[in-house]
Amino acid sequence: MGRTRTYYWDDPVPLAEAAGRMAGIDFLRELQAGRLPGPPVSNTLDFTLAEVEPGRAVFSLTPGEEHYNPIGSVHGGIFATLLDSAAGCAVQSTLPQGMAYTSLDLTVKFLRRITVDTGTVRAIGTVVHQGRQTALAQAQLVDAKDRLLAHATSSCMLFPVPSTQG
Repeated sequence: MGRTRTYYWDDPVPLAEAAGRMAGIDFLRELQAGRLPGPPVSNTLDFTLAEVEPGRAVFSLTPGEEHYNPIGSVHGGIFATLLDSAAGCAVQSTLPQGMAYTSLDLTVKFLRRITVDTGTVRAIGTVVHQGRQTALAQAQLVDAKDRLLAHATSSCMLFPVPSTQG
């Protein structure tokens, strides 16, 4: 028997523009408070920014069947997306207005299987080192009992937000 899921998203352009107009921590706090629309990926996968402070970001997701791979557990790409989001937003939380980042790489280690029975999981990202042009962050994916499910490291490139004024 087939299952369906319906979701929506807002135009991502105004969100991206808002990111360049404020410090990273302020942008993330506005996003978390719902004063800015969530990015389309968070609606697609149904995860949320649960906590944010300078140098740290936490995302949460309650696994559903829609996250499954062909062998009946959450697809590794879901793990990676959560870990990349947590690590990247930890970096973003440290950036001043007018600066942005992009992930250069992501190294993920999967340690445990996740299913709908796992319950809500959290991806906790922290900044390890930040220079003028790059940053290194790490993230851990844990269950409600704080058991480590996966972990990742990410290098991010830092750059000025391109000017939209001529």
